Amino acid sequence: MTLRDTPPFRADHIGSLLRPARLLRAREEHAAGKIGDDELRAVEDDAIREVVAMQRDVGLRSATDGEFRRTSWHMDFIYQLGGISRTDEKIQVHFRNAEGELDFESAALAVDAPVRLTDTIFGEAFAFLARTVGPGVTAKLTIPSPSMVHYRGGRAAIDPAVYPDEDQFWTDLSAAYADQVRRVHGLGCRYLQLDDTSLAYLNDPAQRALLSSRGDDAEHQHLRYIKQINAAIQDRPAGLAVTTHMCRGNFRSSWAAEGGYDFVAEALFSELAVDGFFLEYDDERSGGFAPLRFVPPGKMVVLGLVTTKRGELESKDTLKRRIDEAAKYVPLEQLCLSPQCGFSSTVEGNVLSYDEEVAKLRLIAETAEEVWG
Repeated sequence: MTLRDTPPFRADHIGSLLRPARLLRAREEHAAGKIGDDELRAVEDDAIREVVAMQRDVGLRSATDGEFRRTSWHMDFIYQLGGISRTDEKIQVHFRNAEGELDFESAALAVDAPVRLTDTIFGEAFAFLARTVGPGVTAKLTIPSPSMVHYRGGRAAIDPAVYPDEDQFWTDLSAAYADQVRRVHGLGCRYLQLDDTSLAYLNDPAQRALLSSRGDDAEHQHLRYIKQINAAIQDRPAGLAVTTHMCRGNFRSSWAAEGGYDFVAEALFSELAVDGFFLEYDDERSGGFAPLRFVPPGKMVVLGLVTTKRGELESKDTLKRRIDEAAKYVPLEQLCLSPQCGFSSTVEGNVLSYDEEVAKLRLIAETAEEVWG
């Protein structure tokens, strides 16, 4: 099996990593006004240098900044888009785990002006990462997909005085994303990941019922999302690899949705114009591998077989067996290995230790080396 020199890599990961205690303290002190912006940034810079070194040391060929400068994986980006504002209304997302249930609450959003890109979002953060990774490691930028701007509030979040025609909202949103793609490429980005929970959530009948109850077309929503992601990346510069990651929720080791990829699989895999799909496959919530039969030649599938929701380490034999099972539906040369999600999609992080996180990333790199060489 030939070595992959372009993303996604045989051993890869999603993006977010557990925040070190000193970074969490610095964020609290900054929020309380005890330290300034420069002092917080210095702590962030040091923490990012260390976590980039860790990713390299365990054998990964891509590195992120762990999303250490963010509070959440998506809203920190979305609120920086022109035309989108926080509101006083709260969004509640219901999560579950093996021990029980919990709710995540965040500010809602409103589309109250034409959507546009003003500044390059995460531009300075990426530039620092690119300077830090060193030779042989590709800096990876993760941002929420265009779908996430819509999924949080649907048509009801869009001011009809601004967008009486929802098609124009989608045109402007995809254009803003296309501008972001061009700008980060200009900063040296060659690996961009669009994180998208909506395309996984829509496999869950309960989630589709929720969308229908607020007036959205749940049965066809994934087709609109695929269309708009494609519009955002269709003119991406040569040499920029774009992947998407889909999971069913990740907050303090809990999830929000269940169900295999069957509902979206045919359209998703055959029509979404990304270079690779990061797919959550760590337990029975994700269903089987049969939907992978729709993956066309040339597209990569990164199997998220290693869970980030608990610290127990998977066995190599189990991972290899599951890779073999997936290879019945898509050729082995189109497969890679990763965790099923990030380790810290929000600043709180999942319920495992730093050492357990490192062990899981090392396991992925070692297993990939043994499977693909």
